[in-house]
Amino acid sequence: MLLRAGPSAAGPGASPAAETATAAETATAAETAAAAPAASAAPVTVAPQQDWADSILYFVIIDRFADGDPTNNRDVDRSAKGTFYGGDLRGLRQQLDELADLGVTAIWITPVVQQIPGFVTGAGFPDWGYHGYWADDFNAIDPRFGTEAELKALVGDAHARGMKVLLDVVYNHPGYESRYTKGAYRSWVRTGGNGGCGSDPLTECMAGLPDFFTEREDIADYLMDAHFGLAERVGLDGFRLDTVKHVDHPFWQTHRARAKERFGDDFFLLGEVWGGSATVLDAWFVNDEMDAGFDFGFKGSAQAFVQGRGRAVAFNRYLEKRHAVRDGYHLAHYLSSHDVPGALWELGENMAQFRLTALLKFTALGIPTIYYGEEVGRLGGDWPANRSAMPWGDRGILPGKDLPRDENLRDFYKTLIQTRRDHPALWRGAHEGLVFEQDVYAFQRLDAASDDAVVVVVNRSPDVTHTATVPRPERWAGAATVVDALTGDTARVEGDQLMIELPPLGGRILVPSAG
Repeated sequence: MLLRAGPSAAGPGASPAAETATAAETATAAETAAAAPAASAAPVTVAPQQDWADSILYFVIIDRFADGDPTNNRDVDRSAKGTFYGGDLRGLRQQLDELADLGVTAIWITPVVQQIPGFVTGAGFPDWGYHGYWADDFNAIDPRFGTEAELKALVGDAHARGMKVLLDVVYNHPGYESRYTKGAYRSWVRTGGNGGCGSDPLTECMAGLPDFFTEREDIADYLMDAHFGLAERVGLDGFRLDTVKHVDHPFWQTHRARAKERFGDDFFLLGEVWGGSATVLDAWFVNDEMDAGFDFGFKGSAQAFVQGRGRAVAFNRYLEKRHAVRDGYHLAHYLSSHDVPGALWELGENMAQFRLTALLKFTALGIPTIYYGEEVGRLGGDWPANRSAMPWGDRGILPGKDLPRDENLRDFYKTLIQTRRDHPALWRGAHEGLVFEQDVYAFQRLDAASDDAVVVVVNRSPDVTHTATVPRPERWAGAATVVDALTGDTARVEGDQLMIELPPLGGRILVPSAG
């Protein structure tokens, strides 16, 4: 979903500092990029996910990540807020080893369709379609992102590393003043100009964007054929579905049926239902319209807890409610995204609080979603600062060349990810609260099928060290020692109790060890 742009006029020209390539140069570069071998002769690989419950999802705004082909840079001005920065499919393809090394098993990329040619000014500054949500032609790839051949090469290289690829697709709306608001297409959309915009989610012109009559069969067919056709040609593993609640259920039921017909049961559909939760999303799960949806409550609940707001028992109750998700369907949760402020920024750049929030994210049920750069401390901020360039430090990669990276935080993320994937209890196990003190909270995740149990203990106090007494799981009776998976430190065992010392804003992920 794209917020805050608002109704406005489209500007036809490039920004003053724009970098432009000729069509011939762009075509030649695209052909070279598509034919080029993968960035590494011996690519970094990741153990493929066993199931989408086991997924580690990484969300990339293509334009903000890595510029791999400067010759396709058009309308680029990296000093401005809403312009293109030059990131492209080739750049992402070149950095796949970075993601595989982190432990990512699936990548979600923003839309790649042709965007409106100009900018809009409703936000108070020239704002372009760098994010991909303002389509001008659903049957073409925007050359500023690359080519269809490069998208296919990206998917192939990701698969070679053990990673899946989800493409963000939009059915609800095209871009401001796009071709779909003119000529023969004009009857396809509701707009303020034709008086068709309603006040309910299905008929409103969200942020002033033209609203497709997706209830019309010919329009639904056109949009589905465009998106499914691209998916077939390049080998995508699924879609991230934008603005789901703004399109009716019959559309999504038809969409699901056609996806199964064309791709089988494994084509994954992850939907954005604004305000989604296990309860809210069930309206789309009950008729099998999609496989997963975003839990919009996790970010705020986790941040509030680590900041000392609310009781541990209340946060535990929230985590328990997430397990009410319908069997066979999934929640996805995040700390930052393109539509909300970055968590690190909202936490006042308190890195200890952010790390504790990340620990909770990777030990909770659902698909943990990493917003590009959060793992290296990209601050983000409120919109549009939450869409800043990926930090690459001294690697010389544009657009985020020389932006500082926190490699210690990245190492912490790698450990969290590996720990999660090593323990089925963390990605499919039941949840049981164990300790609810003022600042100390402990819970157990238990997977009966694998006989795997994990105990998570956190101390949210900013300045007090606490020693927590936690019941030892029955399944650990034969274990010689209990260790913290994050540090390797041994926990003190006294009979049926674990004695855990927790520094301020400290957390432990306890697992048994036979060593």
